[in-house]
Amino acid sequence: MTPPLGRLVIYTKKINQLAEFYAKHFGFSVLRVEDDRIVELKPQVPGIALLLHPASAKQKEGQALVKLVFDVEDVPAFCNDAKKKGLRFGKIHQARGYAFANAKDPSGNPIQVSSRAFAE
Repeated sequence: MTPPLGRLVIYTKKINQLAEFYAKHFGFSVLRVEDDRIVELKPQVPGIALLLHPASAKQKEGQALVKLVFDVEDVPAFCNDAKKKGLRFGKIHQARGYAFANAKDPSGNPIQVSSRAFAE
């Protein structure tokens, strides 16, 4: 049996800013445990939890070859709503039956909203 992917670690020097960002824009619940330097962000719908881990002095933020992609049915509507909350996405791209748009989180990590999961 293949184990499911349950968590993704994001190394950052901006833990509080990232926790607020992902809670505000993507609905994650922030879980802080006393004496634990990792902050866990739990999704409100089935999905992968994000673990915010303090970056070491030598780690550069936003340099990872990973992009977080959030499934949304209506990309333009989501981007418009996000803009009202202070998150600006770039151009909305049209692909084969779906749309997507890109932005960055406060640590410079690439993020995307995409309707690919809803494509026919």
